[in-house]
Amino acid sequence: MDARQLKIQAAGAALEHVRSGMRLGIGTGSTADEFIRLLAEKVEGGLEVQGVPTSERTAGLCVELGVPIHSLDELPELDLTIDGADEVDPYLRLIKGAGGALLREKIVACASERMIVIADKTKVVDVLGRFALPIEVNPFGLAATRIAIEKATSRLGLSGALDLRMDRDGPYETDGGHFILDASFGRIPDAEALSSALNAIPGVIEHGLFLGLASEAIIAGPSGVTTMKSRGNQEI
Repeated sequence: MDARQLKIQAAGAALEHVRSGMRLGIGTGSTADEFIRLLAEKVEGGLEVQGVPTSERTAGLCVELGVPIHSLDELPELDLTIDGADEVDPYLRLIKGAGGALLREKIVACASERMIVIADKTKVVDVLGRFALPIEVNPFGLAATRIAIEKATSRLGLSGALDLRMDRDGPYETDGGHFILDASFGRIPDAEALSSALNAIPGVIEHGLFLGLASEAIIAGPSGVTTMKSRGNQEI
């Protein structure tokens, strides 16, 4: 089974949690795209939802496929958000942000009563940090912010490259007009301490550590779909 089929499986399992009338946060990324495609089929069949997209990319796909969307200002309290992740640990701590939408994704997740993560089995890790941690920063004072991040993370025993994310025309810009530093720390033994340290740096807009936000993770693998609960408890 290829990677896309696993993503479709996870997305389909998550769709079972969506009820008519829900205010639904809709994530960003390749797995979220599969969820949107399946959701659109249900909407065409009569399912009524009010979607809040986490990125311009997601908004565009929803409009293209006929999924009704609203702004978070119009729907500031949501029933459920379904989104992908770059990494998931046994405590449902996440790394997100490969698609560059981490700020809006976190705002939408925090506005939701529940967040369900959908991913394939390759995204499950024992300790966060195999994937580079995206850190969204203000373009103003970028060099000073980078130094502040290096000093703060060094105090936590973390080191590694802080690479400015680039696209064809220069630094990659998020939907909010910010830059992203991808931090290759390796293992992150204390995600909570790192989160607090990054939050204390003025030039850091947001980071890709999503802690205490996901209520469950739906993971698709070759042997089927598993639902991960917090603290490593699992049920099939």
